[in-house]
Amino acid sequence: MALFDLQNRVIIVTGATGALTGSAADYLAGQGARVAYLGRTRDKLDAALARVRAAHPQAQVIGLVADVTDRPALEQARADVLAKWGRIDALINGAGGNQPGATITPDKSFFDLDFAAFEQVVDLNLHGTVLPTLVFGQTLLAQRSGIVLNFSSVSADRALTRVVGYGAAKAAVENFTRWLAVDLGQRTQGGIRVNAVMPGFFLGEQNRRLLTQEDGSLTPRGETICRNTPFGRFGKADELHGALHYLLSDASAFVTGTTLAVDGGFTAFSGV
Repeated sequence: MALFDLQNRVIIVTGATGALTGSAADYLAGQGARVAYLGRTRDKLDAALARVRAAHPQAQVIGLVADVTDRPALEQARADVLAKWGRIDALINGAGGNQPGATITPDKSFFDLDFAAFEQVVDLNLHGTVLPTLVFGQTLLAQRSGIVLNFSSVSADRALTRVVGYGAAKAAVENFTRWLAVDLGQRTQGGIRVNAVMPGFFLGEQNRRLLTQEDGSLTPRGETICRNTPFGRFGKADELHGALHYLLSDASAFVTGTTLAVDGGFTAFSGV
């Protein structure tokens, strides 16, 4: 099983206090990786570290406060990781999210878009992927080895109603993934790989009220999503772990520039 061994790999996870990324960071720590949790607030980071240490007492983890749009904070985080562990093996760009102003509700049209909110969503999801890659990728390039793993979304693959800002940003993340895979692959003769995962619909705090009622039943939008997902349900956070593990391990040594969908078949289905 050496192909899948993550023991002592140094992995940085941005947005590590989120639902999917937090679950992924905990899983990787449980697999023996050395995981740097990056988040915007110390309280949430402390809670995340307490959670993972309770589940995995031997976990090798640190929590670093850094906004993914703040270059000096990211550079300090890089210095802290290198001081503690001496190298960086992988960067997971998991930070992201949406804002109400960058969505189009059923009672509005595109021309009601709050452009300032749109800019903020693009800043977080796109620039918040590119900037950490600029900072931590310098170490990967100096090593001539490493992995960048970005988070896309099914909204990048097709036009989903309402999420105009989020969809545009995630589509750009996919293009960036391919571009950087080619550039760094050529520069390092395959030493650095760049891929993305494309989660389908997973319930989290940001979308729970949009997809489910207070009693747990589905909203009309939630019903539409499940009807158009061949598995007929939302994903569970731990169902993303295998895809992440594969792309972070030597099992995917000849894989770069790809986006791996983990969506219960949503992007494969025409709805007919």
